[in-house]
Amino acid sequence: MNRQLFSLLVASALGLGASACSTLFPSNGDSTDGPTKAGGCTAAGFSAKKVAPGGYYVDGNTVCTSTGVAHAFHGVDRPSLEWSPGGQNLSASDFQLMAGWGANVVRIATNQDFWLSGSPLYSATYAATVDQAVQWAEEAGMDVIIDLHWSDAGVLGGCVQTPSQGCQQLMADTNSITFWSQVAAVYKNDGRVLFELYNEPHDVSWGTWKSGGMTSQGWTAAGMQQLYQAVRDAGAENLVVIGGLNYAFDLSGVPGNRISGYNIMYATHPYGGSADKGPSAWFAGFGQLTRTDPVIMTEFGDGQECSNNSYTPMINTFVSQVIAYADMHLANWTAWAWYDGGCGFPSLISDWTGTPTPPGMIVQGALQGYGEPSPDGKRPGGQDGGAGGGGGHGGATTDAGPAGPGGAGGQGEGGAGGGDASTGG
Repeated sequence: MNRQLFSLLVASALGLGASACSTLFPSNGDSTDGPTKAGGCTAAGFSAKKVAPGGYYVDGNTVCTSTGVAHAFHGVDRPSLEWSPGGQNLSASDFQLMAGWGANVVRIATNQDFWLSGSPLYSATYAATVDQAVQWAEEAGMDVIIDLHWSDAGVLGGCVQTPSQGCQQLMADTNSITFWSQVAAVYKNDGRVLFELYNEPHDVSWGTWKSGGMTSQGWTAAGMQQLYQAVRDAGAENLVVIGGLNYAFDLSGVPGNRISGYNIMYATHPYGGSADKGPSAWFAGFGQLTRTDPVIMTEFGDGQECSNNSYTPMINTFVSQVIAYADMHLANWTAWAWYDGGCGFPSLISDWTGTPTPPGMIVQGALQGYGEPSPDGKRPGGQDGGAGGGGGHGGATTDAGPAGPGGAGGQGEGGAGGGDASTGG
């Protein structure tokens, strides 16, 4: 089943016309929410682009390979390294199972308090554990998004991990800059690694989102422009992923607060069970931006419509709608989440052998329909694309000394932390 056929089948099931336009995705103001047209990847444009070894560049609203071919990312999210320095059930076979579904990218959540040596929660083996996960993913044929998921609102080691209070903060802070300086230095020679600067910003102004400033909680946020610059100052040309406001759902303010730079994708998190993130809000929230910039849904799902922790038809409908809308707008995506956490998490798998849940079956079918492995296919860790010698990425340590004041950001999971009540991640 190819991508177009899958989208048409989903559209038919949802009552959409062949153009994938209906009352589910209405026009907004004086604009029509029609299919997004691809651009970019011109031969002339490539000569002026900066590309990390083995990686990608952005041209218009399109992600392009180093050979000038349009590329789309479709995959899954892999949590656990945000709340556990050793991760949970991470193994080479786990990543091979994801790839077996047809995923060509995996988003790995991280916690800067485990990474930064100045933190009381610092783990001397954490960077190596993250790097091992990256290697396993690449060996399975997938690209990797390193996602800064959890943080501490400016106090190193202040990430309190309790069931009711996760470590998602309003925004990144000054230690996030240190985190990205170090991470980018490790992976600057591996273009198959993308950097998602901050999981789910919320309850800050667009000005603070872009440039930083004092938050309502009395600590200083670092802006996306500062985080982006930390990556570039480390010499990394890798793709950078930047989430919007309202827990990364809202990208409507990007045109007026655009991050200056290149090789930038913008991230959105459409979740079910929340009216302000439902289908009627998608065009204004992120659909319109697909016309000018690459957009990736780095989380989506519905953990709010469970019935006694059982999956309901409403969940399947929502997940199908998201994928159909993404296809119509050429949006990339990674689905939440490859984790055995139950309906409320929400989870794509019901056990660690990769048995799909009902929404997982929809995601699996879509992934298999794309038939899009990473352009270079499987790559042994430490070879051809920037991984360092000895099978790992050179410099995968955090021995740069104390990171100074502050912490960085991500959000909790359903059942593993707090954050936006309408989301799982």
